[in-house]
Amino acid sequence: MLPAPTEGDSVLSPRGSFDPALPLSSIPCAVEDELRGFFERREAMVADIGSPVVMSVGHLQKFVLSGGKRIRPLYGWAGFIGAGGLAKGEEDPGAVLRAVSSLEFIQACALIHDDIIDAADTRRGNPTVHRAVEADHRRRELRGAAETFGRNVAILAGDLALVWAEDMWRESGVSGAALERAHDAWRGMRTEVIGGQILDISLEAAGDESIELANKVNRYKTAAYTIERPLHLGAAIAGADERTIAAFRGYGHDIGIAFQLRDDLLGVFGDSALTGKPAGDDLREGKRTVLLALALQDLDATDPAAAQELREGVGHVSEPAELKRLSAIIEATSAVEGVEKRIAELTESGLRYLDHAGMTGEVADTLRDLAVKATSRRA
Repeated sequence: MLPAPTEGDSVLSPRGSFDPALPLSSIPCAVEDELRGFFERREAMVADIGSPVVMSVGHLQKFVLSGGKRIRPLYGWAGFIGAGGLAKGEEDPGAVLRAVSSLEFIQACALIHDDIIDAADTRRGNPTVHRAVEADHRRRELRGAAETFGRNVAILAGDLALVWAEDMWRESGVSGAALERAHDAWRGMRTEVIGGQILDISLEAAGDESIELANKVNRYKTAAYTIERPLHLGAAIAGADERTIAAFRGYGHDIGIAFQLRDDLLGVFGDSALTGKPAGDDLREGKRTVLLALALQDLDATDPAAAQELREGVGHVSEPAELKRLSAIIEATSAVEGVEKRIAELTESGLRYLDHAGMTGEVADTLRDLAVKATSRRA
C-alpha cells in the first residue's frame, strides 16, 4: 500500500515534535518513531523485572518494528484529519499520532496469538514469535520442551502487547474529552477482534459452511479493527458529527470486508514469496472462508465427489501436492468469480460513502487509493 519506512527515516523535528503538515504518506514513518519511543520508555521498567523479560520483550519489539504497513494508524490519522481535527486545533497532533499508533500493539497481539492458534511457522517472511522464542530456547540449551516454552512466552508477549496498547492510548496526551468520545469505538474494537477470532476457530472446529457466519468472521476479525474502527476512532477524537462518522464506518465496513475476501483468495492461491506464508495455508489450517463455502455450495450441485474430497481434505492435509489439488478443485468452481464480484461490489459501495459525505482533498484521495490497493493487492 504505502512504502515501508526505512531505518533512520524519521518525520520528527529535532525537538521530537510531529509536523502535521507532512503528507499522509509520511504517517507510517511517524508511527514507527512513536513505537520505537514507547519501547525505549519501557526499558527501565522491563529491566527491573528481570533479564528473561528483557529478552522476551526483545522478541515483541522486533516483531512490532520489523515490517507492517502501519495501515491501522494511517486510517486512524485519516479519520482525524478527514473530520477536521487539525482545523479545529483542539487536540495536539502529536498526541493524536501517539493514540492511533497504539493500534499497532493490538495488531501485534492479534497476529502473535493467531500464529500460535494456526501453528504457523512464518509471518511476513520471518519466523513467527513463538518459533523465534522456541529457537532461542534451543540455542541457549534451556530446560524443558522448546516448543512449549516458545508458545507460552509468545502468548504472554501477545498479552503484553494488548496491555501496552491500552497504556499508549491512555498516555497519548489527547484530552479526556476526546478519549471519552472515542471510548465506545475503542471498547468495541477490542471486543470485536477477539470475538472474531473466537468465532473463526469455532467455525473451523464445527466445520461450519455458513456464508453468513464466514462474513461475520471477515467483519469482526479483520474489517472492523483494520479500517472501520480506526477511522471511527480518529473521527471521534476530532469531535466529528454522526454523518461523518457513519460515512467513515460505511467505507471501513465495505472496504474492510473486501480486503479480507482478497486475503481469502491469497490464502489459497497466493504466492508464498509475496505473502510471506506457505501456499495454501488457509486450506491446511481449515479456515472456513466465504470462498470455501461458495465452492462447496457449487460442488454440491455439480460434482458431489469433488465436494466430498474438498470437505475431507480441508484442515486435514498438509503436503504441497495435496494442497495444490484442493486449490485446483476450488479454482474449477464458480467460487473465485463470485468472490471477485463481491470484492468489486464492496469496493464500489465503500467508495460511494466518501462521495455521499462530500469528502474531498488529500484524505479522500488517500482513502480511495488505499481502497483500490487493499482490494486488488497480490500480498
